[in-house]
Amino acid sequence: MRKLFLFLLVALVALVTACSNSASTNEQTDEKTDQEVAKEDENNESENKQDQKEVAQPFEPLAPSEDAKPLEETMTEEELAKMPVVEAHGEDRSRKTPVGETLMEGTTDETDGILKDYRLVAYYGQPNSTQMGILGEMEPEALMTKLKEQTQAYSDADPDRPAIPTIELITTIAQRDPGPNGKYYHMTSEEDIDEYAELAKKHNAILMLDVQLGRDTALHQVQLLEKWLKLPYVHVAIDTEFHVEEGQTPGIDLGSVDGSEVQEVVDYVSKFVEENNLPDKIVLVHQFTDHAVTNKQAIKPTDNVEVALNFDGYGDYGTKMSLYRKFVRNEPVQYGGFKIFYNKDKPVLTPEEVLQLDPNPAIINYQ
Repeated sequence: MRKLFLFLLVALVALVTACSNSASTNEQTDEKTDQEVAKEDENNESENKQDQKEVAQPFEPLAPSEDAKPLEETMTEEELAKMPVVEAHGEDRSRKTPVGETLMEGTTDETDGILKDYRLVAYYGQPNSTQMGILGEMEPEALMTKLKEQTQAYSDADPDRPAIPTIELITTIAQRDPGPNGKYYHMTSEEDIDEYAELAKKHNAILMLDVQLGRDTALHQVQLLEKWLKLPYVHVAIDTEFHVEEGQTPGIDLGSVDGSEVQEVVDYVSKFVEENNLPDKIVLVHQFTDHAVTNKQAIKPTDNVEVALNFDGYGDYGTKMSLYRKFVRNEPVQYGGFKIFYNKDKPVLTPEEVLQLDPNPAIINYQ
């Protein structure tokens, strides 16, 4: 009887020990599994972010001609050290940005965006109007031929920064009548936008969708373009002068946009890029008077949106250059842009003259 009791006691102890060891092993296994799952989630998130950053930018810059020479070899020592006399307009001519650089002094670019390595040369307008730019003056294929010729001239003038042909299409058009929505604008037809989106894709070009606002908000008008913003080669431009207040009329009263409204667009586009796994995008802001863009300090590029401020005036080259200095160089956001009017500028600047500006424009658009 005593032996039987001892046997049962030993068996019970063994059973308890086995259960305890099994529970401990299961607990360790569960803990290890949780750690592995957490690690896998972390790896997946990292891979997703990496995949997003490696989405290809769908464009083809125009290669410089074989005999194209770098800016440093085509400019004089004075031109390399100083901005043009007319740009300085009586102020110190020392450059803030070395010739060939487009990123403005005191700014950074955390994106994998286009403007880090390339320049955009854009044709601006609306296909149904000869009064709003070159897009309305030429058939699409003829337009692309001329645009590529103009773009090639910039690739040859600065072979270290090849240029990309770009279509800047006005998609919301300010008007003097309230229209059915009471916002003083109407949209370019979807068929026209689709046509130029296909044109850009066919020619490995960039498409910039321009909004003129009327009494609407910049954010809402950009949101109207979501269908096309999902295309990886489509970007955004804001025509600030056509944004008017209650009681004002576009085209009669000069409008303006506050920097905080621009920032709403930048933040929206930034989030849109992330949510749709798109290549980094550009927001271009047009300005030709002090009043047109206010509170510029509120405009902050993000890690997937580049911002360029475009001087948009016409006239003699001295005035244009000095106003570029005033509105772009002296009030830096990130990159600079410069507009040229084929029919209004006196004279029309050559690419070589444009590239003497301080800083070199990252975007040049023609109207």
